[in-house]
Amino acid sequence: MSIRPDEITSVLKQAIAGFDVDLSMEEVGTVLEVGDGISRVFGLEGVMANEMVQFENGAYGMALNLEEDSVGIVILGDYLKIEEGQSVKRTGRVLSVPAGQALIGRVVNPLGEPIDGKGPIATTEFMPLEGASPGIADRQSVFEPLMTGIKAVDAMIPVGRGQRELIIGDRETGKTSVAIDAIINQKGKGVICVYVAIGQKASTVAGVVERLREYGAMDYTIVVSATANDPAPTQYIAPYAGTAMAEYFMYNHYKVDENGNPETDESGNFVPGELAFDGEDHLGRKKLAAGSARGLATLCVYDDLSKQAVAYRQLSLLLRRPPGREAFPGDVFYCHSRLLERSAKLSDAKGAGSLTALPVIETQAGDVSAYIPTNVISITDGQIYLEPDLFYAGVRPAINVGISVSRVGGNAQTHAMKKVAGQLRLDLAQYRELEAFAQFASDLDQATQNQLARGVRNVELLKQGLFHPKPVEEQVMAIFAMGEGYFDDVAVDRVLEAETGMIEYLRTHSSGALRILGDNPKLTDEAKAALHEGLKAFKSQWSATSGSGA
Repeated sequence: MSIRPDEITSVLKQAIAGFDVDLSMEEVGTVLEVGDGISRVFGLEGVMANEMVQFENGAYGMALNLEEDSVGIVILGDYLKIEEGQSVKRTGRVLSVPAGQALIGRVVNPLGEPIDGKGPIATTEFMPLEGASPGIADRQSVFEPLMTGIKAVDAMIPVGRGQRELIIGDRETGKTSVAIDAIINQKGKGVICVYVAIGQKASTVAGVVERLREYGAMDYTIVVSATANDPAPTQYIAPYAGTAMAEYFMYNHYKVDENGNPETDESGNFVPGELAFDGEDHLGRKKLAAGSARGLATLCVYDDLSKQAVAYRQLSLLLRRPPGREAFPGDVFYCHSRLLERSAKLSDAKGAGSLTALPVIETQAGDVSAYIPTNVISITDGQIYLEPDLFYAGVRPAINVGISVSRVGGNAQTHAMKKVAGQLRLDLAQYRELEAFAQFASDLDQATQNQLARGVRNVELLKQGLFHPKPVEEQVMAIFAMGEGYFDDVAVDRVLEAETGMIEYLRTHSSGALRILGDNPKLTDEAKAALHEGLKAFKSQWSATSGSGA
């Protein structure tokens, strides 16, 4: 067998021509110590703040402390399998979470990984965990109502799209119920909801998901769960992850119908579109044309930020950051402010999308002047205060309308609701004042007695069952009827029964009033006349069949 040099040369030339060196550089560090979800790593000199790193066992971490000789990393995964001496490599990107329509209806952990047993989430879209909040020029005033379906809230503590309304109260006073009612009430209104459960029992989160599914709310809701069993780093990033998922829908632009619901194609995917402008507003800013694509309205519930603050305190102490008041780190205010500042109503030039935040804070023995409650109260645009005494007295939702406030006010109400709610708030305020006075007075004049009787019935009217949000036209009718005295002769314990009967009667016998309020949310003279006519007919029937009297 002879050796042919020309063939060997030809093969070598071909091999050299096809030779491709795929070189890549990775910055790799070494674990110095690990424990309690925290790792100190040496060798990652170029790592960025909040950059995602990967450990040898596949777990991810986030660089939180950049020190001279080492990096403090919080571990977002199983830290029990990480040992001293193992390698850690940079990923070159800040911590991001999956986003997009594929997440709707799913239950995920704060890294966007599914935990509902329904298989992987098919999405290629990602959003940074720590997104920048919109600047002043990119925002506009809050003016669109976000109806919660709760009479006491929509009438006296209105929430608008883009607002941050705090829900605050002791444990077991119905805070989560208020938030869940608000989510259920967004059905058919084109609002994408994100419910973030922080530090709760897994059974509690499962109950919430089941309730949302029962009322059809999971069709437009993402649930982000970091249970009490999850490590502190996971609980800390949970609200940021939920906000990033909501921001995706706020910043992207879709074609919508007249109700604000995004249009879908044959596959059920939202149809993207381009913004179209029609002139300028009084400030010279671009104004969206009618029928243009736009950003979607989103609602984020953080349940609750007290537990997130405790998780952040644990991380900070383990990272050896100096403790401050109640051992919280000095930047715990910034931790919440940079989260809640991402809520906004965007300007028309940015697509007019919105992110409404309902943060929840748990107080201890009603102490709203504690560190974390005062911090979050100062960041938000109002608070819904739930009082234990009212809750135990059977007033549910147990909202103290005297302490609760919305700093957006009537701007976030329909014309009809604004008209009827003014009288309701006045009647309740007078009742609270007289109630305290009446305890010490043996003789009361008739006017005072009438005022007290009206107040008691107002309190009764504002009671509402769990998971039964009411449409705005039904709320307006009920409050209008009370303000006009139609319930003054109804026994207190039958006020809610009378309200239910009134709504059923008006729906079947006086659809004109409902139609006027439904089509045009203004309480015009025509609507008032139709309501009076229907209410008088109902009262005569109610008196004849059911009886009345205090």
